[in-house]
Amino acid sequence: MRALTWHGEQDVRVEEVPRPEIVNPTDAIVEVTATAICGSDLHLYNGRMPTMREGDVLGHEPMGEVVEVGTDVETLAEGDRVVVPFTISCGSCWFCENDMYSLCDNSNPNAELAREMMGQSPAGLFGYSHLLGGYAGGQAEYLRVPYADVGPVKVDSELPDEQVLFLSDVFPTGYMAAENAEIQDEDTVAVWGCGPVGQFAIQSAELLGADRVIAIDRVPERLEMAREYGGAETIHYEDEDVYDRLMEMTGDRGPDRCIDAVGTDAHGTGLAAASDRAKQKAKLEDDRPYVLREAIRCCRKGGTLSVPGVYVGRVDNLPFGAAMNKALTINTGQTHVQRYLDPLLETIESGEIDPSFVVTHRADLADGPELYETFNDKDDDCIKVILEP
Repeated sequence: MRALTWHGEQDVRVEEVPRPEIVNPTDAIVEVTATAICGSDLHLYNGRMPTMREGDVLGHEPMGEVVEVGTDVETLAEGDRVVVPFTISCGSCWFCENDMYSLCDNSNPNAELAREMMGQSPAGLFGYSHLLGGYAGGQAEYLRVPYADVGPVKVDSELPDEQVLFLSDVFPTGYMAAENAEIQDEDTVAVWGCGPVGQFAIQSAELLGADRVIAIDRVPERLEMAREYGGAETIHYEDEDVYDRLMEMTGDRGPDRCIDAVGTDAHGTGLAAASDRAKQKAKLEDDRPYVLREAIRCCRKGGTLSVPGVYVGRVDNLPFGAAMNKALTINTGQTHVQRYLDPLLETIESGEIDPSFVVTHRADLADGPELYETFNDKDDDCIKVILEP
């Protein structure tokens, strides 16, 4: 079968790889009908994530048709149309039983490696390094889905793929980001990063009762999308100082809730951003926490900082003293996707939200390497890519 495979920094290829087979009786095989390139895939593309190996199959936002099930699978059958969440979860450990699916105790076969780096291991993820399981991803013609009774959500309606595909990651991730921000009625919410996760965080903040949402980015097309579809006020961070502008917009109090939807690859401006890039090249720092620092500085006293943006390791010069003295609440984490699948599917089926608004590029799997480059370089107004194997 064809798949997009990783071969080092900014080297993604279309290759023939073995078609997956049932390994465990709880597995299912899905023929992929649509898959997406996620912003967090760019961390792999740019060599930011450790423990990638040459030939790894990429991708963690797939959907398709079930073509085979293991003998112990009870909820799925051949022919079912499903969206597959990026988190792989057993459903029976303490964390899964408490709806913390991205912290599953049993789905990462490389848990000891993760334990050495993090203290404990999170769940395994599709197509996202051997640190997180070494699972083949969904940018391929077929995908093996472990714990198939726990992960995929069936789509029985006639909604097109592009309306439901983002249940696999970015829609639940944006929603959980807004939920983690602990939004109250009449709150002002600032969202750094207007990629797909940021766009869904903006819309979710409004669903949860925010009075104002302020979107921060440097890409005009993303800012326009935030205005048009999310009703957000916007700040172009290269044109004006974010802190000064936010203080002006909030009567010098700061936003009540701040969401870092950028993560490790924040660009930033000035000496601090330049210092991060230099330290990263010198292997003295893993992440560029420019947005994290700025959000801590900007958030009002007693406010909440939500961090859905992916970080992979060490950050430098984090103003934790400011976070403590301002009594900020900080909520983070990979998304517990399975917790949100059914309620968010209902919002799509009811017409409350159409997630396909983020799609700017549709192509064949063969165009994947070129579109990775386009997405990474923010060329051709590229915000979200769907590939059809």
